[in-house]
Amino acid sequence: MRKVWLLPLLGLLLPATSARAAISAAEVSRLHEARAVVAEFRGAADNGIPEDLWSRAQCIVVIPNLKKAAFIIGGEYGKGVMSCRTPSRWGAPVFMELEKGSWGFQIGAEEVDLVLVIQNRRGVEKMLEDKIQLGADVSAAAGPLGRSAAAATDLQMRAEILSYSRARGVFAGIDISGGVLRPDKDANKDVYGPSVSALEIINGARVSIPPAAKEFLSTLATEARATTGKKR
Repeated sequence: MRKVWLLPLLGLLLPATSARAAISAAEVSRLHEARAVVAEFRGAADNGIPEDLWSRAQCIVVIPNLKKAAFIIGGEYGKGVMSCRTPSRWGAPVFMELEKGSWGFQIGAEEVDLVLVIQNRRGVEKMLEDKIQLGADVSAAAGPLGRSAAAATDLQMRAEILSYSRARGVFAGIDISGGVLRPDKDANKDVYGPSVSALEIINGARVSIPPAAKEFLSTLATEARATTGKKR
């Protein structure tokens, strides 16, 4: 009789387990590419994201390998990941999509890496519930370059999101106003299961960090500690 009851129970458990283990090769690649982009931006000597801004960042969004062609074919989006600070660490990554607005790439560039520095939590919850339009629902500006934020304008310092690009090895601030940022629901479902919301992921509720994300989060944490160490 025990065997009869055990089989239905196993049938109930298997779908939940497989949903959390279904991270695809494309999602693993996205996490690895995001890690590489963070390392390159933070290792950009005097042309990278200012240390003061980095140390105050509440969330980081990384969109690697964003191609012009991705916005010509209907339904295609730039895909990346976002992590937010918790009291003790960078939190589990949420998979994100970026829909292009009216902005363009750097002149002559066919592909760019984007890093968005979110300076406060306003708008993050709205973004994770649905989507936000950059520059409208939240303020956005091209970020200042260099190891000090002293040269930043008032507009940049007040902006909720500062955006950076890298194309052909050249780092620059980039205005992405008009773009739409939202969770990649299919990828988040694959990685965390169908019953977990993006907001729960960012708050660390009911989720564990995927093994494939650990290098990305470690790079965020390592660079943040290096920045803090320099300021002491």
